[in-house]
Amino acid sequence: MASTSTSATAPSCSVIFTTQTPYPLPTQKFMIPTSWKRFHLSQLINKALSLTKPIPFDFLIKGELLRTSLGDYCAENGIGEEETLELEYIESVMPPQKMSDIPHEDWVSSVSCHLPGHFITASYDGYIRFFDYSQKLAFSTLAHTAPITSLCVIPASKSSSDEDKSAHLIATSSHDLSAQITRISLSSDSASSSESKTLAKLHLHTAPVSSIASNSSGTHLLTSSWDTLIGLWDTAVPSSDEVPEAPINERERKKRRKLNGGTNDSAEKAKRKAPSMVLKSHTARVSRVVFGNVGNETTAYSCGLDSTVRLWDIENGVCTHTITSSEKPFLDIALNSDGNTALAASTDRTVTLYDVRQASSLTSTSTSSGSLPHAATPSCLATGSTPHQVVTGAYDGIVRLWDLRSMKSAITSFKAWEGKKKVLSVDWRRGMVGVGGEGGMEVWKAVEDVRL
Repeated sequence: MASTSTSATAPSCSVIFTTQTPYPLPTQKFMIPTSWKRFHLSQLINKALSLTKPIPFDFLIKGELLRTSLGDYCAENGIGEEETLELEYIESVMPPQKMSDIPHEDWVSSVSCHLPGHFITASYDGYIRFFDYSQKLAFSTLAHTAPITSLCVIPASKSSSDEDKSAHLIATSSHDLSAQITRISLSSDSASSSESKTLAKLHLHTAPVSSIASNSSGTHLLTSSWDTLIGLWDTAVPSSDEVPEAPINERERKKRRKLNGGTNDSAEKAKRKAPSMVLKSHTARVSRVVFGNVGNETTAYSCGLDSTVRLWDIENGVCTHTITSSEKPFLDIALNSDGNTALAASTDRTVTLYDVRQASSLTSTSTSSGSLPHAATPSCLATGSTPHQVVTGAYDGIVRLWDLRSMKSAITSFKAWEGKKKVLSVDWRRGMVGVGGEGGMEVWKAVEDVRL
């Protein structure tokens, strides 16, 4: 049994260390002074591993982060001196640092850090905006005549030519009852040289469209709406309208002319696109819908104000499983990186975790595998590149970073903006967390996310 250099009279306890990091120790017991806290334990691990560059570690005991000394933890949890503690060490998360503050004239409802070199925002004023990493506005375009609720980048197909590299397809949803696909060509010269064109308008919904999502190959989109429906769409632009245009008055005609750059040429107008399939099962507003992860994209996941999370077979257009949680209207849903866990944010101030591998048991009701407590309603989620990491934003203006192995409290958090301003959207890529809401957009440097 290994021991640490300490006085023979000092109280100590028996400890076994485990880890899922690339820095394992041989399995053995250590006698550790009960006065030691996280810092001392981290020093011990670094010394035992003979690491040339020190790595700070945190420690989990029975799924709870060690915040006190070992002695205080044992006293608070009724652990006797004869018991052996099992401590799992994980790499510490450094406090996030603000990198950028990008004010907007209206609320930012959706942010994306998906494109290298650019941040993309969608706003309640109907605009899509591109900012480069120096915070300079690279391009903006009026996409909708009502607040945008969601945006996503449609991944380029493998057949895209080199000259298309500056063009990006952006899908947006809006309170104007529609969603659309917009092609934006960014110029390296100036924002005025960049161009945008609305390629297709997606027509199905009879109420505000709450979200839009693309699959990883960029071939299909999903939309959700307050009308309780979910639409499945391919991203091909039709040669002619698939949905007839309803008669419009002169005022509406002027609005559309403005969106089309002042042209009346019908050949230049966005094509009116019909869905490939309509998914029906929700009984109240659908808040969010997402595709399954790569390799499971024939499955979709949705949540709504009917207090349900639903799993869909989108090849056959049927709801395969329903998770019902009494009085838990859901606002957002995301899958962790391995696709085994669905996380759903609710107005009851929690983010609930569901193990979707047990789909056969997810019938009319299901127990959760845990929840993340919040001081205010969590409004948005972004999962990391490892299965146990998630970022949440809430109506109290706090962004929290969680490790799902320790769900009682966030590992770290930061407040966006001054005052109590709601967070409406978060995205997490390349060690950057983009935050959108009442205060515009902020970008924070956080734990590295290895996805490209």
